[in-house]
Amino acid sequence: MSTEWPAGVGRVVLPEIDSTNAEAQRRAASYAGPVWILALRQVAGRGRRGRAWQDPAGNFAATYLTRPEGPLDQVALRSFVAALALHETLVQVTGRPEAFALKWPNDVLLNGGKLAGILLESLGHKGGVGHLAIGIGVNLREAPEAEPGAVPPVSLMGETGCAVTPEEFLDLLAPAYARWETQLVTYGFAPIRTAWLDRAARLGAEITARTQHEEQTGTFEGIDTTGALVLRTSAGRRSIPAADVFFS
Repeated sequence: MSTEWPAGVGRVVLPEIDSTNAEAQRRAASYAGPVWILALRQVAGRGRRGRAWQDPAGNFAATYLTRPEGPLDQVALRSFVAALALHETLVQVTGRPEAFALKWPNDVLLNGGKLAGILLESLGHKGGVGHLAIGIGVNLREAPEAEPGAVPPVSLMGETGCAVTPEEFLDLLAPAYARWETQLVTYGFAPIRTAWLDRAARLGAEITARTQHEEQTGTFEGIDTTGALVLRTSAGRRSIPAADVFFS
């Protein structure tokens, strides 16, 4: 497994920034190629649906800025690419594949607690996607405060005793991401989907999917060819493209 930095990809390390996704958007106007932006301190991080992302010192906060080809629904599949790259990197750091699982749509769990999150943001361009910012946060050293009803956060250090710096983590994550993205571009979503399901949390178990308009509880059957959650409920089989998931 190669750990060499991927060819043609930039690497920027900043001592402090408001948000790495915000920095990626600022840099999009002068885009010269894909680049990883790492902040050693992020003071205004964001999660899904505008939620604040707490980022204690020593944790990982980075964004991959790229300009992928294809329609928005295909570009969005890179959230699964990022999840698989994160899983691979964490296993490489710890040697504990059984400890990690992927929670739909965008989290990585360690021993059942939330360790990492992924946030995709796009800049529109003539009805498509001009640039894509893939923001990734990992609790390397400290777990932030728990949110009511959410999966309790954990840290890599606290759960495994493994100490890794953000720079060291990025040097493993970048080549892992490049490998999985090559899989997506070369073979399509099918192998990504299979690999993701092999690492999925609570597959076959009862979960609750909550959107802005409704709540559905049922058996988590998997994800479909678009990446949507597949839930078997009392009213039948449902495909849910976007939701927050809660475990029973």
